[in-house]
Amino acid sequence: MKSIVYIVTAMVLLMSAACRTTKKINTVISKKDTATTLLADAHADSVRYINEVFRSVEKNKVDFNTFSGKMKVEYWDKDGKGPELTVFVRMKKDSVIWLSINATVFSYEAFRLMITPDSVKLLNKKDKVVQYRSVEYLEEIAQLPFDFNTMQDLIIGNPVFLDSNIISYKNSGSSITLTSVGDFFKNLMTINKENFLLEHVKLDDINPKRSRTSELNYSGYAPTAANPFATVRKIVLAEKNRLEVQMEFKQFIFNESLNYPFAVPKNYSVQ
Repeated sequence: MKSIVYIVTAMVLLMSAACRTTKKINTVISKKDTATTLLADAHADSVRYINEVFRSVEKNKVDFNTFSGKMKVEYWDKDGKGPELTVFVRMKKDSVIWLSINATVFSYEAFRLMITPDSVKLLNKKDKVVQYRSVEYLEEIAQLPFDFNTMQDLIIGNPVFLDSNIISYKNSGSSITLTSVGDFFKNLMTINKENFLLEHVKLDDINPKRSRTSELNYSGYAPTAANPFATVRKIVLAEKNRLEVQMEFKQFIFNESLNYPFAVPKNYSVQ
């Protein structure tokens, strides 16, 4: 179970720019790191500008009742390119996340995963095994504070993990880059200046004993009634080994009636 949940977690672990936007900004702007500002260099004006950017980013958050999508997933790890996957996603807000993971080359469903606010269940169809874990298992895999709501926001593309400790910002042509330092990472988040949509995130571990780093690029924003939705996402995670994941949503629908089947055959063993 650990390996497949790790891949799923990696697929969505930085979809949303790794930020928390609800805190009041109490920042110190570093003039040394700030290349160009739209306003004067005065501290008050800088803080005011960052607040405006944050509010604009938050307005782009996607709200929904239900969501379903189909995505093509390709990944590369230390052993080279893995099998291409087709992943079907269904979600009911604050209730359930359902994933069907298919090995494209063999045209069969390999895994089915269901996450609720308090549990994680996995059907391994190849080995005829079902596994049950608490939702805290996601945190064990991600090695970060990670719960149902975080996973939900990551899949839908909403910001998570942005710390309010903004140390600098940079205005460079068509984009704005905010640099923050949180409990786990130094975060460089690049935002399109015209529409305030996320473009790129780079996270570097602040723990000197670790060398985790990750990058996320996303594009292919499609207009929806629930705000623009990024259909293409590229993730690179590196520490001792390197994992690259490329995801492309081929289909997605908001707010239709859905079901979340998870019947366990009698001949499956429990692990």
